[in-house]
Amino acid sequence: MTNLPSANSGKSALEIAITAVEEAGRILLAHFGSKIQVKHKSKGNLVTDADILSEKFILEFLQDEYPDFDILSEESNSSTSLSGFAWIVDPLDGTNNYTFGIPFFCINIALVKDRDILLGVTYDPVRKELFHAEIGRGAYLNESQIQVSKESSLQSSLVGLDLGYSQERGEEMLQVANRLWGQVHCLRAMGSSSLGLAYVACGRVNLYLHRYLFPWDIASGLLLIREAGGEVTDWQGRPANFRDTEIIASNSQLHREFLAQFGQKQKPE
Repeated sequence: MTNLPSANSGKSALEIAITAVEEAGRILLAHFGSKIQVKHKSKGNLVTDADILSEKFILEFLQDEYPDFDILSEESNSSTSLSGFAWIVDPLDGTNNYTFGIPFFCINIALVKDRDILLGVTYDPVRKELFHAEIGRGAYLNESQIQVSKESSLQSSLVGLDLGYSQERGEEMLQVANRLWGQVHCLRAMGSSSLGLAYVACGRVNLYLHRYLFPWDIASGLLLIREAGGEVTDWQGRPANFRDTEIIASNSQLHREFLAQFGQKQKPE
């Protein structure tokens, strides 16, 4: 376990991340269900004034506590190149759900150093569910330690997926979903990749798939799943990092079964 520097207030990095997501959650809930301003970043990819308010609070709070850390955040893309300690922030994951009044969205914060994810926090403010993990210390939902599902058969599995904002990648995912249909218990389009990963970590979702992701979508979830005993790789079976865009997340047995049937062979270099 890497020793993390204390914040300016003397609190731990995990305490700072938790305070940030909980306050951001209050901001999002205060605007949820009300008339909000919505802009289109690209087809199907929205940003709301609630995203901006949540991000503004988180970034200012983190910068006050850790002024020397880089920050990579979805809406402002604060730092594109990261060195040393860096925060990765998604102020609202599940923006389409949020915009349409569907109460399934969250806030993500992860702390990384180079390619290592040191801590991750995913907070669902509607249900007040706080998923959190520190490297080497297990994964938790609120105060209870969590583990990935022990399900060993795809046929009995609930599989979560999302299509993303790339038409090409979305069509590929629909083809995979079509092949999976009838070979799994059921499929669910989650609308929040971060909660999809958190749900794998606590065993609610047996397997989660995506092919168009960004660091702020997955950095927290990667650590949550690994600390909960699960496995996350790319579609060639290589361990995923927060720069990967395609992931498969599950327990090791389901993971092997899925890769054997649906994975892609590594391309020659």
